[in-house]
Amino acid sequence: MIAKIGEALLAAGAMAWQVGWSLVLGFALSGIIQAVVSKARMREQLGRSGVREIALAAGYGAASSSCSYAAATLSRTLFKKGAAFTPSLAFLFSSTNLVVELGVILYLLLGWQFTVGEWIGGVVLIAIMSLLVKLTYPKKLVEEARAHEETGGGHEHGGETVEGATLWEKLRNPRTPIIVAQSVAMDWSMLWKDVVGGFIIAGFLAVFVPPHVWKTLFLAGAPAIVAVPANAVAGAVIAMLTFVCSIGNVPMAAILWGTGISFGGVLSFLYADLIVLPLLDVYRKYYGWKMAAYIFAIFFTTMVLAAIVMDLVFTAFHQVPKPNTHILAMVETFSFNYTFWLNVLAAIAIGWFTYLNRKYPMDHGHHDHGDMLDHGLHHGDIHEHGAAV
Repeated sequence: MIAKIGEALLAAGAMAWQVGWSLVLGFALSGIIQAVVSKARMREQLGRSGVREIALAAGYGAASSSCSYAAATLSRTLFKKGAAFTPSLAFLFSSTNLVVELGVILYLLLGWQFTVGEWIGGVVLIAIMSLLVKLTYPKKLVEEARAHEETGGGHEHGGETVEGATLWEKLRNPRTPIIVAQSVAMDWSMLWKDVVGGFIIAGFLAVFVPPHVWKTLFLAGAPAIVAVPANAVAGAVIAMLTFVCSIGNVPMAAILWGTGISFGGVLSFLYADLIVLPLLDVYRKYYGWKMAAYIFAIFFTTMVLAAIVMDLVFTAFHQVPKPNTHILAMVETFSFNYTFWLNVLAAIAIGWFTYLNRKYPMDHGHHDHGDMLDHGLHHGDIHEHGAAV
């Protein structure tokens, strides 16, 4: 048993080594975007539920944090400060599915097909969700959720934006590297449990669960008309029960892919980071249990349908890759290759970010989402259920 545990931890560490530099790169890019994109501007433009507002919300979400809890918190703040319901949910989907670091890690562990499937699938998710909300729009429930008294939960996130008339001026601002360092530190403080937990869970599942168990669960050999939807449902359910969200579920997705789940099943598993059980409880605290149940029903249906669509499209174009059944052997092979040198550079970057963050610690009392969104906002009447999607 001790040997098995050691093998599982070795597998977890090997996967972490393979993607370590990409995590640092993703956090840095996310920090830069957070430093130059105004949160207040987001809220001003999301007061209706039209195509334009939903598209803007998707763009802003892609430029925001990939932490599911931080995304849920900012989405809630936007909604309760006046953003329409559908754009608020679109922001939530895009901020966890259309981010750079997630795509890079998927490429490294699973291949470009999953990166494309995740990013295009993120757009499909938003389109399906918007249509479902339009068809079932619970006006009274939305009003109750906006007025609901919260009972806590979730993570807050820094909101300072540097000054500058152009993007180049903002990037050259002396405050920019400091804010980036603070954002990286904040993101890591929110994500590290999910990331570490994701690698450990993936390592233990890879070592302790026999391949035939996965094959039985994923209906290996069943007709596609049965296996594709069943795997899409299974992927979402597994994601809910593992409690791992955001980037942390990518290593486990790689294990599932190598043990027999379908292409759509992997995507469904990745999409479902927004309905892990702790986050469902956060929605309950933010909006009340009725809205939390509505969000779960819309999200679960959306994720399963989007995964099925992406599976059918990639299959039709013969772009579904072959599962890598030897992923552990691949990641556990150490050499002085590009991964080693990129991780060395990443370690240097971490040292620099740590130095800046300790020298200029974030003032949490003045830069939360609510304060930033309250500042200078003068928006007209909110048309909650505006133009058709």
